[in-house]
Amino acid sequence: MIKKVVISAAGQGTRMQELSKDKSKHLITVNSRPFLAYLLDNIIKAGYSDIMLVVGFRQDLIAEFLKTYELPSGVTIGMVNQFEILGPKEKEYGTACPLKCVKDWTAGEQFISLVGDNFYSADDLASMNVDDNFCYVGGLKAEHPERFGVLLSEGEMLKEIIEKPKEFVGDLINTSLYKFTPEVFEKLPLITKSPRGEYEITDILTLLAKDKKVKIKKLKDNWMDFGKPDDIQKFEKFTNIAKTNNQETITK
Repeated sequence: MIKKVVISAAGQGTRMQELSKDKSKHLITVNSRPFLAYLLDNIIKAGYSDIMLVVGFRQDLIAEFLKTYELPSGVTIGMVNQFEILGPKEKEYGTACPLKCVKDWTAGEQFISLVGDNFYSADDLASMNVDDNFCYVGGLKAEHPERFGVLLSEGEMLKEIIEKPKEFVGDLINTSLYKFTPEVFEKLPLITKSPRGEYEITDILTLLAKDKKVKIKKLKDNWMDFGKPDDIQKFEKFTNIAKTNNQETITK
């Protein structure tokens, strides 16, 4: 059983405009609770008990939030500051950077990696708990795959990820939900900056996929990228529906 989860939450979230001026987007309130609280609820409900938040922007506010978040018995949440370890974002930044901060913490164990501004169901999170020798990427069919990274497959294996394709190549998109084996840290030093000047976690997946080490796990429930002001109302609607124990699929 995999117990460890890494949550990438170092960014500010500038697409949220004024809403994230003084706090990270992960703490934007939805129905009286920070978005991060809903994500943590489902991670814990999925059976994970050892959680590490990789933080950066306004770490102090995330620390304050964690003091108020009621943890069930046996669950721990830690924090590590990405900018203190790697330097400011102007020096080193990108979706692969949180992994550079947790190698010692993972201690050779398999772990789940996800982004703190995405919402996943507890069932989908639990489905990533596969104790084998493969890495996994969570995929979901989308109406507008051109907005995301599209997963190309060979059977259940990941072949390649095409970022925001201009022409249709498929409709199964990357949801930034991963299960990694310790092999991920062997590939981490091999990647270089992408054309946009960042270290990309998808470049690591590409290297692992070449070694036939990555499987695709198709998500079945709800998923949401909480990135723009319009998403707040969408998520409010979802949480209201969830209170009545109904299910709704959120895609974009």
